[in-house]
Amino acid sequence: MKYVSTRSAERKVDAAQAIVAGLSHEGGLYVPEEFPAIGAERIEKMANLPYAARAKEILGAYLTDYTEEELQQCVDGAYAPERFGGNPAPLEKVGGRFVLELWHGPTHAFKDMALQMLPQLMTRAMKKTSVDKEVFILVATSGDTGKAALEGFADVDGTGICVFYPYGGTSEIQRLQMTTQQGKNVLVTAVKGNFDDAQSGVKAIFTDKAYTDELKEMGIRLSSANSINWGRLVPQVAYYFSAYCDMANAGAVKFGDEINIAVPTGNFGNILAAYIAKLCGLPVKRFICASNKNNVLTDFIQSGTYDKNRPFYLTTSPSMDILISSNLERLLFFMANRGSEAADAALVASLMAQLKETGRYTLPNDMLERIRAQFLCGRADDDAAFAAIRDMWQNSHYLMDTHTAVAYSVYAQLKAKGLITAPAVVLSTASPFKFAPAMLKALGEYANESGFDAADKLSALTGLAIPAGLGGIRELSVLHTDVIDPAEMGAYIHSVL
Repeated sequence: MKYVSTRSAERKVDAAQAIVAGLSHEGGLYVPEEFPAIGAERIEKMANLPYAARAKEILGAYLTDYTEEELQQCVDGAYAPERFGGNPAPLEKVGGRFVLELWHGPTHAFKDMALQMLPQLMTRAMKKTSVDKEVFILVATSGDTGKAALEGFADVDGTGICVFYPYGGTSEIQRLQMTTQQGKNVLVTAVKGNFDDAQSGVKAIFTDKAYTDELKEMGIRLSSANSINWGRLVPQVAYYFSAYCDMANAGAVKFGDEINIAVPTGNFGNILAAYIAKLCGLPVKRFICASNKNNVLTDFIQSGTYDKNRPFYLTTSPSMDILISSNLERLLFFMANRGSEAADAALVASLMAQLKETGRYTLPNDMLERIRAQFLCGRADDDAAFAAIRDMWQNSHYLMDTHTAVAYSVYAQLKAKGLITAPAVVLSTASPFKFAPAMLKALGEYANESGFDAADKLSALTGLAIPAGLGGIRELSVLHTDVIDPAEMGAYIHSVL
């Protein structure tokens, strides 16, 4: 299988080349040239397999330049029981609803599902592509990606990693997870601004040819662990197939029946992985794109105009506090349908140029209608998310975090309007203990507690244990304290390297 850029279809690369590069040289994102067919019969066979074997099936369909032995090593290393326990992606039935829990990995966020896999894929891709340089990973994070990437790449030979996070834009526990990270090859730096500032800075570094050429002369090649990297996205496709298998095994659907999928959405990577799953055969009726108060995606799907020129809000679902959703670019490429890959790429490049120059673009009507045929949308602000948390706790004794609550709230709104009929899966993306002050506020028990005091109180209130991977952070020393302006990111990396 070959991969092309969303902004230029001229150059075709193997999966290993796409994973090492992270981003195409002109700024586009790599996408598969075609999609493998994974039909009902194959899905039914996957239902009898454990999670790692299901993941291997999906990875093998897309990463055709990896051998079966390499893929087996990857899934064994990524989803080892000591990292995820018995089941990395359990599907829970809660009061007649299905919740896919994706936070049982080492950093207690859904990013672990891909970022425990990416180092496995990356190190093998380096060998396949004869990379004789150190691969230096640049990451922009709104909270969870950073720690998951650090956990995955810490002390991995032949790699280094720098994570940029928005100063004051994460929860206290998210910040401490990153700033206490140990490892001889890791760097964590706060950026004055929001996630979009950090993300734009990283993209600017990748597309500065003179800068990247100079680093290559120093023996360093840049790559990414954000979901702009195909190696981050393809492991996420697997857990949608796994959830469907578990629903079928539970008798909630018959193989071939359609489901709906509700995803709390910021950078659009997680919900895009669900759409990619449908493109290769997963029976999905609608995708529910759930936004918080930063509802740029909801406005986009409703109006056809993407406009980042709007107020930016800090919310209690900080991992979704994003106004530039990078992975939406891949969806635009899939929906372009201009008759050829070259024409599709030319249209996407034009839209992305408009976004860079003016902060906005408007879709052609035919593209918008294709998106609306697949995606429902809605928003839930902090109050709506808090109401959802209380409802789920009081009625089902199930505690969901603030991001999951956004998805559940929007799902409930759409269901009440009669727009959701097929069985639905709501994605649960993080442990509620990562956002303990907000959880206490939602439950009416907040009294200015912060960090671990809030986590302790939440544990006492609910009877739920603080995950060991979070509780242990309070004993660690802060190792990373740098704070820089977004304009300094390139110079900062250069000086460090």
